[in-house]
Amino acid sequence: MDKLNSNKIDYIFNYFGDLMTEEEAQAWRHYSSNYKLTHGSEKEPNEAMKQMYLKKGWISTNPDVLQLLDSGIDIFKKNIVIRILKESSDKVQFNNCPKCKELARTPNAKQCRHCGHDWH
Repeated sequence: MDKLNSNKIDYIFNYFGDLMTEEEAQAWRHYSSNYKLTHGSEKEPNEAMKQMYLKKGWISTNPDVLQLLDSGIDIFKKNIVIRILKESSDKVQFNNCPKCKELARTPNAKQCRHCGHDWH
């Protein structure tokens, strides 16, 4: 497996998230929703808002789901990417620049963010 840098981790996490397990997806939804609750326009979210998020399944009380986030979001993402590459590497397609071989921003990008090469 190639060296995993933050660009590669974000690329796989963002564009191949459908390869997450159900628990991983729940943990990501929990993290994202909790972030919105605590970093939104209100300083402290009210209890009604928290209950609504819980009822809709956007935040979780499942200890197995929450345990996935115990080491922080960066480790969470890296662990998911490592598992995806181990179990489904054939489904992950890297879009590398034909000129400099660096990873493009998205799987469909046609211009390199590193060297500016355009392959439209």
